[in-house]
Amino acid sequence: MQVAVVGAGWAGMAAAVTLAERGAQVVVFEAARQLGGRARRVTIEGAALDNGQHILVGAYTETLRLMRAVGADPDECLLRLPLELRTATGFRLKAAPLPAPLHLAVSLLTAHGLDLSDRLRAARFVGRLRRDGFKLPKDASVAALLVEHGQTAPLRELLWEPLCVAALNTPPDHASAQVFANVLRDTFGGERPASDLLLPRTDLGALFPEPAARFVTARGGEVRVGAAVRALDAGADGVVLDAHAQPFDRAIVACGPQHASALLAADPRLAGVARAIDALEYEPIHTVYLQYPEAVSLPFVMLGFTGGLLQWAFDRGALSGQRGLIAGVLSASGRHEALARPDLAAAVHGEIAVHLPALPEPRWKRVIAEKRATFSCRPGLVRPANRTPVDAIVLAGDYTASDYPATLEGAVRSGVAAARLVLG
Repeated sequence: MQVAVVGAGWAGMAAAVTLAERGAQVVVFEAARQLGGRARRVTIEGAALDNGQHILVGAYTETLRLMRAVGADPDECLLRLPLELRTATGFRLKAAPLPAPLHLAVSLLTAHGLDLSDRLRAARFVGRLRRDGFKLPKDASVAALLVEHGQTAPLRELLWEPLCVAALNTPPDHASAQVFANVLRDTFGGERPASDLLLPRTDLGALFPEPAARFVTARGGEVRVGAAVRALDAGADGVVLDAHAQPFDRAIVACGPQHASALLAADPRLAGVARAIDALEYEPIHTVYLQYPEAVSLPFVMLGFTGGLLQWAFDRGALSGQRGLIAGVLSASGRHEALARPDLAAAVHGEIAVHLPALPEPRWKRVIAEKRATFSCRPGLVRPANRTPVDAIVLAGDYTASDYPATLEGAVRSGVAAARLVLG
């Protein structure tokens, strides 16, 4: 079987690896010169960095499985830490060295920076979700769910809202409570390793897409970069891409949703799928890189910030040896979008400087804005399925229907599901 995969992001490469494992002949078409899609390597001031900071967790079983399959050892590529959340203002929650679910129940009851009544409220909230199987009677906003379960302003500000924005990349007032419950199910409700933080020690390209490309080519496939696909034609003889004379038996459309919609809309049979994709709304992610002198470091590798623009700061020196480099993350839409990039970088530096005495001016600053980083994960959102009305064309991407928000694991699982549909 010959299969074309359009898009070499995490979903596309997961599909390509799954197909290659089963002996299919795969050709991957990627419009950019870089693999990884919306989670890729970039080069800034001569350093290999990322277009955004991504946190994995132990519950990302498919991502970890495929990393191992393509030779990217998670034990070498990822820093594994028991779940620990810290803010610059002193809040700290750390998983206890106990079996699940006690490890997280105890962590909630012993969290620093919350009074006893709030710790009890948080534990009761998770306990109620667990008893209900993390299924809600009706989807609503995360903000409404937290109010319904008596989560106070400190709990929302220090714990639940940062987790919501980090996982769903959608403001709590607009984020799906059911999808947030799914995330808590797989972290707070799973086995102890499921809640571990997995922080990349290397750039995102080396983490999976590039080893995946080597895996595919070693099995007779091809990965073509700088090869944009502008038209699909599915007929009786297979799927023709652009003007390529040789049709493919199947095609997996794994590019970004806005590009997927443009490819599908020309076929009347796929117009409904294209409309469903067009109905999606999007959220940005801004990453602010600040290069300080090498002696500068954070008190923890991933530090939370509240009350300002900055949400999380990552110490790249502790992660990948890029000493003095801090990556600030501002997820989802917000007032920071109105700032010019130099002003945003200056604001982030100022917020970090409040908590790091005598912090010098950075040697250089760079802001990377992914304006359509993820779909906006809203209550009751109907997402398109992997299967389409045309058997020869299948969708893959973190935006397709699943329990997961737009995460690396969601993308990988979608790619695997699409490949399995093709393989029958």
